[in-house]
Amino acid sequence: MLKWWFRIPFWQRVAGGFVLGALAGWLLGPAAETWLQPLGTLYVNLIRMIAVPLVFFAVINAVSALHGQQSVAALGGRTFGWFAITATLAVGVGLAIAFVFNPGVGVDLAPPPDYTPRNVPTPVQVLLDIVPTNPFAALAEGRILQVIFFAGLLGFALVKLGERTEGLRKLVGQASEAMIQVTRFVLEVTPIGTFGLIAGLVGAYGFEKLLPLGNFVVALYLACALHIVFVYGGLLLAHGLNPLKFFRGAAAGMQVAFVSSSSFAALPAALRSVTHNLGVNRDYAAFAVPLGASIKMDGCGAIYPSLAAIFAAQYYGIELSFAQYVAILLASVLGSFGTAGVPGTAVVMATVVLSAAGLPLEVLGILLAIDRVLDMMRTMTNVTGQMLVPVLVAKETGLLDRGVYDAASSNIGMEGAVEESATPR
Repeated sequence: MLKWWFRIPFWQRVAGGFVLGALAGWLLGPAAETWLQPLGTLYVNLIRMIAVPLVFFAVINAVSALHGQQSVAALGGRTFGWFAITATLAVGVGLAIAFVFNPGVGVDLAPPPDYTPRNVPTPVQVLLDIVPTNPFAALAEGRILQVIFFAGLLGFALVKLGERTEGLRKLVGQASEAMIQVTRFVLEVTPIGTFGLIAGLVGAYGFEKLLPLGNFVVALYLACALHIVFVYGGLLLAHGLNPLKFFRGAAAGMQVAFVSSSSFAALPAALRSVTHNLGVNRDYAAFAVPLGASIKMDGCGAIYPSLAAIFAAQYYGIELSFAQYVAILLASVLGSFGTAGVPGTAVVMATVVLSAAGLPLEVLGILLAIDRVLDMMRTMTNVTGQMLVPVLVAKETGLLDRGVYDAASSNIGMEGAVEESATPR
């Protein structure tokens, strides 16, 4: 009965939900937030429901499977290296676009009177927070970085115990497969969730909030688009990979990221895209993609803070020195690792960068008015980078199935689920 629905490519179903949602939001106005937004909220809740158990079982299974085949430390080092390289390039793109658009020139707005700058935890505190005092609380509260740490430790323990835990390792593998199947079910709801999220956003926002800061919105969207197309595309070409194939395979994860504005909400779709569509080894992807969702933030942690820094300098008429530009670069690249897992990453990162450059933090209160619109593109950039790096590392280490990558399916639905689960990678 629903075969006709599943014959439509996944990305087209999501795109249709986006267009219809925008139309419904425009026609209904504020009422769309009341009546249609709950569909989006339900979808996000479903995604968050599966994210933690999916990561937990996948990381345990991945660590035990990668042990003896590939050095986890070596793979982690390569992954972190590419995280840093792409973040540095993202800062450069953000600064270049800021100089062209001058987003802070001519803006005559004041921060809201109740705005208070965010308190940023110290690097030592962030590092300590990676280790959960109660792993069950970390699972219950969805602290992904703590979940990764505990699951990795448990995976190493299973490897160390060898044959004594063979049954438990098999059980974890089966649980991981079950969560992958649950993920397929939930992802099929994406077009409906997209419809509700976009309808509520368009109905609530209108255009009055965008006009005064329209230059900043355009600058951020253009910077993110250029970074995705030219930086990510150039790195793929340098690795002998067709960028069009990558963007086709990553489309589902990118779409979910854009409409949900959450790396963690997009994590199941991103993980599915990387393995099912792009051919990255499932065990490595189970380690790299959740890690990227915690600390790989090219949009929120590099492009946005650099644009916000230039915006603040231009808004207050401050002439930036060379030392301040260096501070913006270093704070953007290193800060994304140092604020891993902290809620409100974009605001926290911008606070870190502005503080490092000695710029007024109050300017962030002005940008909060358009934060939801900005967050859509920032998050899509984040998640695209979170999918790109595992592809690059997999290509370098022989963990990429080139046949799957070149086929580049854009559909991450339930079709072929049985065949795929029976096919080793």
